[in-house]
Amino acid sequence: MSYYEETKTVLKAFLEQYKDTFEEDTLLVVGCSSSEVMGGRIGKNSNVETGAEIARAALDVAAEYGIMLAAQCCEHLNRALVMEKAAAKAKGYEVVTVVPQPKAGGSFGTAVYKNMQNPVMVEEVKADYGVDIGLTMIGMHMKRVAIPVRLQPDHIGAALVCGARTRPKLVGGERAHYSLD
Repeated sequence: MSYYEETKTVLKAFLEQYKDTFEEDTLLVVGCSSSEVMGGRIGKNSNVETGAEIARAALDVAAEYGIMLAAQCCEHLNRALVMEKAAAKAKGYEVVTVVPQPKAGGSFGTAVYKNMQNPVMVEEVKADYGVDIGLTMIGMHMKRVAIPVRLQPDHIGAALVCGARTRPKLVGGERAHYSLD
């Protein structure tokens, strides 16, 4: 199976569980190490073709589910993210100036940037859902409170894949109630 198909399968299996909760501003963050997918060590064997296949799948699935996508770049861009300009504006995120490249942004982030209609870069987001391909540390871009989700399938190529969803914080003390019951 191609990386495109593997990625679509993983993303759709994850999103299917939560599709009834999606709103028009639902944001999915995806981080991806093409090096890990190819069986290498993160940041050491970036692969443009692999990044492009996974980017295409992420963009296709986000469009299919009607949700916004933020693609996390690598540590050389301080994990900045690629988004559509309209999505960044709708969320109120500050746009920064940088253009990802395979060795400074990663193959995945670069491919998403090249394939979005009007891409911009932002330094941080607060995503509702996340998928991490190759353990790229997407947690910094999740809303509080992030809850890990074990995925099946749980690999794309050689990379371990994990998911996350969020819920509102529970506030209050011992007298607090969290439902109307």
